[in-house]
Order: sequence, then structure tokens, then C-alpha cells
Amino acid sequence: MSIYVEILVRVPMDALWSHTQTPALHERWDLRFSRIEYLPRHDESEPQRFQYATRIGFGVEVSGEGETVGRRDSADGSSTSALKFGSDEPLSIIREGSGYWKYIPTEDGVRFLTWYDYRTRFGALGACFDRLIFRPLIGWATAWSFDRLRLWLEQGQAPEQAIRQSLIHTTARLALAAVFIYHGLIPKLLTQNVDEMAMVRDAGLAAGVAGSVVTSLGILELSFAAALLVAWHRRWPLLVCLGLMLVATAAVGINSPRYFSAAFNPFTLNLAVACLAGIDLLVVGSIPSAARCLRRPGPEKA
Repeated sequence: MSIYVEILVRVPMDALWSHTQTPALHERWDLRFSRIEYLPRHDESEPQRFQYATRIGFGVEVSGEGETVGRRDSADGSSTSALKFGSDEPLSIIREGSGYWKYIPTEDGVRFLTWYDYRTRFGALGACFDRLIFRPLIGWATAWSFDRLRLWLEQGQAPEQAIRQSLIHTTARLALAAVFIYHGLIPKLLTQNVDEMAMVRDAGLAAGVAGSVVTSLGILELSFAAALLVAWHRRWPLLVCLGLMLVATAAVGINSPRYFSAAFNPFTLNLAVACLAGIDLLVVGSIPSAARCLRRPGPEKA
């Protein structure tokens, strides 16, 4: 149940080290922390103590302390940063934990990986909450943050821009899915609206099969909504959506042009859906994704 995340970052070791070991830079890309501060130390040989804080919503912040020791003199050229952390705050599910970051130079860049584990509070209830909700969430947040760091270092995309583009993508993708769910379910499957039936008949289909066609279209729309959500980071559903809006608008214009003058009409609906797909297309290729990280070490990497 420990957490492991690995990603390849195609930058020099020094750049990756500074962006992960400098608190002011670290807190910008790591979704798990809202604030990281190094504490004064009397001797360079002492572990570096630090304080961290995480906002959990509604203005509430959970803080903790830890210490880290970095080493950059391994014989194979790799570097390691070991750490311990914990919190005495009653709202923190993490009581104490430990782990490490490792930086392994390769011909293609630096393999940046982390392993960590922790003990929880709140007894059996806390352990259950951690296993089912918190641990998968913090593992995802770690992987997502690693890819946000990669985009920052490789493409110069500021972490703040990455979060904005992720929010734009999420809003557009969920809105598209909601439109297809609604129009597949309400006017086609549950009620078989008279306008839906009329547009099918206008296309030259027999009145006796109109109901079956409308039902089939509703199922297809629900299936496409599912594809938008399952293929969350893919571009192809958006391209399909743009094509569908063009075909659907042309079909209504040819077979049922009277609906273009209605108060709520296919033209404005299809235009809005196409714009949502276009907006998502502009950002979907440059947003962080936890899926780009390895979540388990290979046999040779253990």
C-alpha cells in the first residue's frame, strides 16, 4: 500500500534538483502542499527541517513538520533525498511517515521517482478512509504533480497555467458529456419528444420506424458521453464531436429548416457544443496527467 511514482524528465539534473529542493519552487508545482518553509539549522551536517501546510478547503489548513537529507554523490551519478514527516494536528489523517526522492540520470533525461508511506490516526476508521479514499487520492495528486513539474521544466509551462488549463478542460469536457447525456436520455429515451420524431420523419424515414431510430440515437448519444469521460485526455472524441455537430446542423438545415427559427433551436445548440469541443481541443494536449507516471517499480527498479 506504499506510494510509488516515477516519471522521466528531459532536463539536466541541476534544474530538476533545484525545482524539487527549493521550497519556493517546490510549492508551486506540488498539489499536495500550499506552503513549504525550511527552518534554520546551525550546521550544514544537520538534516534540513521544514514545515509544510496543505489547504483542505473552506479556509482550513493542515500543517506538519519534517526533515530531509539530500545526497548528490552516488557512484552511479544518481542523487537521493530522504525525508521524514508528520503532523500533530488532529485534522491530519497522517500521523507520521517517511520516504525518499531519487534522481537517476539516463541518456534521455532524469528518472525522477518517489516512494513513501505513512501511519494514520483515527484507528480502524482512519485506516479504512485512508485505504478507500485518501491514499488513492494522494497517490494521484503526487503523479499529477510530477507531470505538472515535467511540463514546467520541459515546455516552460508555468504550474499556475497548468492548473488553469486543467480547469478549462474539466469544465468543457464535463459540459459536453452533460449535453449528450441530457439529449440522449430526456428527449429521446424517456419521452421521445415530438420534435425529435418529426426531424426523423423529415429525413425520409417511415413513421413506423421513427421511434426505434430515436431510441437508437439516444443510446448512441449516451455512449458518446461515456467515451468523452473514459477517454478523458484524448483528442479524438472532440474531433468526432466537431464532425457530428457539422453533420447534424447540415441535416437539420436540409431536412427540417423550420427549426432554425425556433426559440431553442438546433443551430445555437450545435454551435455551443462545437465551441466547447474547440475550447477543449486548445488545452487538452498540454495539461498534466497522472497517467504519464509509472505507479509501480519494474523488477530492475525496485
